[in-house]
Amino acid sequence: MRKSPEEEAGFTLLELLVVLAILGLLAAIVGPQVIKYLDSSRSKTAQVQAKNVVAAINLFKLDASRYPSEQEGIEALVKAPPNLPAWNGPYLPEQSAIIDPWGRPYRIRIPGEHGEVDVFSLGSDGQAGGTGEARDVGNW
Repeated sequence: MRKSPEEEAGFTLLELLVVLAILGLLAAIVGPQVIKYLDSSRSKTAQVQAKNVVAAINLFKLDASRYPSEQEGIEALVKAPPNLPAWNGPYLPEQSAIIDPWGRPYRIRIPGEHGEVDVFSLGSDGQAGGTGEARDVGNW
């Protein structure tokens, strides 16, 4: 007795349920680890970018013999400030280089609390202080 092709084709409901249960278990185990990794990657990215901005500020200082003023801000690294003929930039390739991973511009403090220049982001919450992804991240 041989089965007809219609009886052999496809998967049984039980087989599909077993596969779905296995996929659900994998998602429950792996999912939180992936989310945790993605969250911490923003903080690490912000720290690396802040160090790059400090390097650009130091190049600005070499050319202009001073740091960007508070009025010029961090934008002076991308766009020439008025009345500064010694500007030899752009010191950063594009405007997005001065934006943190949460979409806000990096902040600068001259003189800094952690060094001569502090470049920092206020983290995911945009407020000073915090813990985890909400903590301040900078070049220190």
